Amino acid sequence: MIRPGVFGDLPRIAEIQAASPEAAQWAVSDYSYIVAEIDGEVAGFAVWRGVGEGEWELLNIAVDPAYRRRGVADELLGALPAGRIFIEVRESNAAARALYEGSGFTLIGRRRGYYQLPDEDGIVMALQK
Repeated sequence: MIRPGVFGDLPRIAEIQAASPEAAQWAVSDYSYIVAEIDGEVAGFAVWRGVGEGEWELLNIAVDPAYRRRGVADELLGALPAGRIFIEVRESNAAARALYEGSGFTLIGRRRGYYQLPDEDGIVMALQK
């Protein structure tokens, strides 16, 4: 079940973020977010912000390792607001890139040297929903 995130979800979201070092690390409470719940437990979340009329930037999507490969991330992506959605991901994060491509995101650009530790390009993708 996908539902709007609430303040009480933040500790669990922090746990999932800590278990997902490959995902972006953001202060979730500063943005719009939804959670995926399985058997009463938060299994994953997505965080975004508005960047223009009808445009959104997906800042983070993460699923607890115990719930991965069950379609949770696909459900979260499907529940994002309508409009044009942008995501930026490490070039080496093949799993995330495959998830986004499978959900209809397309490559629109590259940010050279965007990431540090290690230095790496950021891949910019977009989806019209």
